[in-house]
Amino acid sequence: MPASNRYDTMTFNRCGRSGLKLPAIALGLWHNFSGVDPFENARAMVLRAFDMGITHFDLANNYGPPPGSAEENMGRIMAADLTSYRDELIISTKAGYAMWPGPYGDFGSRKYLLASLDQSLKRMGLDYVDIFYHHRPDEETPLEESMAALDHAVRSGRALYVGISSYSPERTREAAQILRDMGTPCLIHQPSYSMLNRRIEENGLLEVLEEEGVGCIAFCPLAQGMLTSKYIEGIPEGSRATKQHGFLKRDQITEEKLSTIRQLNALAAERDQSLAQMALRWVLRHETVTTALIGASRPQQIEENVACLEGADFSAEELRRIDAILTA
Repeated sequence: MPASNRYDTMTFNRCGRSGLKLPAIALGLWHNFSGVDPFENARAMVLRAFDMGITHFDLANNYGPPPGSAEENMGRIMAADLTSYRDELIISTKAGYAMWPGPYGDFGSRKYLLASLDQSLKRMGLDYVDIFYHHRPDEETPLEESMAALDHAVRSGRALYVGISSYSPERTREAAQILRDMGTPCLIHQPSYSMLNRRIEENGLLEVLEEEGVGCIAFCPLAQGMLTSKYIEGIPEGSRATKQHGFLKRDQITEEKLSTIRQLNALAAERDQSLAQMALRWVLRHETVTTALIGASRPQQIEENVACLEGADFSAEELRRIDAILTA
């Protein structure tokens, strides 16, 4: 049985100009939910997240290893624990990266996107997903074709909403217009955004999303774990940077970056927050950002991250100090 008070403390934000509200913190199943990870730990994290009011669980066809295994594990958790609560959940998945051999298993064709979605639904044992994303732009496929596939996913009942991920501001505006003309608005965009990656502030994507009425769910808001206390003293064994199938590499954690992280950690302590809590609160400070998409390796990390919502808003002086640290 889920916690009876699961909605008492979670913040829910309206997603763009849609009728959908999403939790300020969502749980991504990119890491630690695959076929090579302990299933009971993955299950415990999903259930603890739901107990804390996290209703959005974010997946993709290629999450693993092996690819597809995170969706399979989510399907097992749904069947064992969450089927009765399906209408309280937002389940999202994506397609855009290589999944099977041959010319139809990658990128953004109608053939690939709809076939992949059917496979995802089968792996999770679901009739539909709440959000289906095109995971990355495909310059060789007409944008109209990829967006028509998303539109068809909704009209065929496979998805309730659609979104895009990692699109440039220009392609985002174009995609939003195409979908709007089809009558299936773009609900949300999923870009990478953190204190250590401010690209969407610099390239104008946040402004485009606000103008188009599209929500924003920021992935890697903790910069693959760098914006936590984990790496302050170096690279611990067993961390994400030491895993062969991870995307964070040892050479990304430079002494210069560690100096920045230590300064941010000191400021977080002044705010009576952990570095992770301050980093999440910082991402959510922007009104266009609907949700910060976290990862986790154990339930306690989810509890710590959700507690960021209890922190105070940033003062102008704190934001100035953070900018100074990040631009030094």
